[in-house]
Amino acid sequence: MDGTLFELGTDGPSRILVGIDGTEASMRAAAYAAGLARRQGSHLIALYVAATSPMAAQMAATAAAMIQTHDEIGRQLRQTVQEGAALLGIDAEFVQRRGNPYRELVAVANELRVDAVVVGASGQSGRRFVGSLAGRLVRDATWPVTVVP
Repeated sequence: MDGTLFELGTDGPSRILVGIDGTEASMRAAAYAAGLARRQGSHLIALYVAATSPMAAQMAATAAAMIQTHDEIGRQLRQTVQEGAALLGIDAEFVQRRGNPYRELVAVANELRVDAVVVGASGQSGRRFVGSLAGRLVRDATWPVTVVP
């Protein structure tokens, strides 16, 4: 050794944003992000975006049912994040927004000044990556993006 001291700490991300929506792919992404946060000592931010539909918004009964469903999904995801964070001993928070998932992910990432974003790959046939939320993030992002299959 040449006498150089090694810095103790981490060079990895200190704030990790993961997009979750309750799908299998998003929950795998959450598990990956939680493991990364645990190993790096990072703060984990789990974002659920209740996607809005212009068609449903035009019909009051449909819109009300959708809002109620999204709120219930949000409550369940919040509880899952809180329980998982306690189990792993990590610092995590849950954020819920309404709107376009891509725009909200970018907005939250910028507002909270995250160092990395983790999302699940789209499971839609023919949209596995190209044209998906993950593909757009990888193309346009200003932070590292990890896409979990």
